Amino acid sequence: MLVMKFGGTSVGSAATIKQVKEIVKNAMKNNSRVFLVVSAMSGTTDMLIDCGKRASSGDESFREILKTIEERHLETVKELLPVQNQSHVLSFTKTYCNELEEIMNGIFMLGELSARTLDRIMSYGELMSSRIISASFVVDGLNCVWKDSREIIKTNDNFGNASVDFQTTYRNVGRFLSEDHTLFVLPGFIASANDHITTTLGRGGSDYTAAIIAGGVESDSLEIWTDVSGMMTADPRWVANARPIPMISYKEAM
Repeated sequence: MLVMKFGGTSVGSAATIKQVKEIVKNAMKNNSRVFLVVSAMSGTTDMLIDCGKRASSGDESFREILKTIEERHLETVKELLPVQNQSHVLSFTKTYCNELEEIMNGIFMLGELSARTLDRIMSYGELMSSRIISASFVVDGLNCVWKDSREIIKTNDNFGNASVDFQTTYRNVGRFLSEDHTLFVLPGFIASANDHITTTLGRGGSDYTAAIIAGGVESDSLEIWTDVSGMMTADPRWVANARPIPMISYKEAM
């Protein structure tokens, strides 16, 4: 078994998603089961946070950002899937966008953005990207199923950076092993507390999601895929002479 995780830039467009699909398909040749964890499309989470902040401050420009998010995802579906297979995927994508708009309207009316509501808002990026990617694999004829990470990974209600209840979570992950599928696609970053209230594992939490799944299914390996050179001596956006580190221990990385 293998767990693979792809970040936002790797699933940022129809073109990059097609590359991800080829990598996953090749991996499936050598693994009985593959668990694929994906992030939101690049930039989506930041846009969702910006939307919420603008709505809470009474700035109606949040509507334009929502429109941009919707158009980007709908266009990705149209580029990724054959016309005859688009209807269902466009429908649930539009449903998610409508839900987002309703939540944002509520924030706008109340003038308040709580941590709990922000977690709910941020979840939509991963939900849309993962379901679109899963649908694309199904169209290709693969034995693929989409799973909502919120039904599997259980946490406390520390919104924004929730702590995992591993006993319950691993019991839920164990159900994977009784299901007859070869490819499982899951949204990263999101989980749920009691009463199925949406929580998040903190920014960059998709890597954590993949590690949780890998531990729960006792995967042979966990692969974190990215489109950058690797770990660097500093953030290259801030330090001009940052360079890749050829080898580093877990302790140093932490």
